[in-house]
Amino acid sequence: MDLTPYVDNLRQELAVAADAGGDDARALAERLTAPLESATRLTLLNALSAAMGEVTRELAPGSVDVRLRGLDPEFVVTAPPTPEPVREEPEPVTVPAPPPPPADADDGAMARINFRLPAHLKARAEEAATAEGLSVNAWLVRAVSTALDGGQRAAPTGRGRPSGGRSFTGWVR
Repeated sequence: MDLTPYVDNLRQELAVAADAGGDDARALAERLTAPLESATRLTLLNALSAAMGEVTRELAPGSVDVRLRGLDPEFVVTAPPTPEPVREEPEPVTVPAPPPPPADADDGAMARINFRLPAHLKARAEEAATAEGLSVNAWLVRAVSTALDGGQRAAPTGRGRPSGGRSFTGWVR
C-alpha cells in the first residue's frame, strides 16, 4: 500500500494553513514538512496495524499482518485452514464364519484329555471364555478347532449366549 498520496495530502494541507499565516509561517511549514512526513507514516502504520489486529481477531484462526517494505506497508493474509471433508469410514469387512461340520462327521463320541496350563494362561482363558459367554471347555474346543482349521474361527453355536440372560455350564452325559 502506497502511503505517498496521504503524506502529499498532509503536505498540501500544511501549506494551505501556512499561507494564511504569512511568510514566516510558510518558512516554518517547509522546515516541518520532512519531520512530519516520518511521523505521519509512522502514525498511519500504527493505525493500519491496529485495524489489521481487529481483522485478525474476527478472522481467527486466519490472520492479516502488516509488514513494512521500504517506506510502504504491505498486507500479508493467512487464510484460515479449510476444514477437511468428512470422510465416512468404510464398513469393516467381516469374514463369514466357516459352516459347522456336517452332521454325519459329528458322531457324538468324545475323548477326554488332560490339559495342563500355566496359571496365568488359565486365568486368561477363563476371562476370554467368560467374555464370549462360553464354558472354558467349549472355548478351548473352539480354539483348537480354529487352530486346526487354518486360523478360521468357527461361528458360535449359540449355546453359550442364551437369549433369556441365563447361562448354564457343565457336563451332560
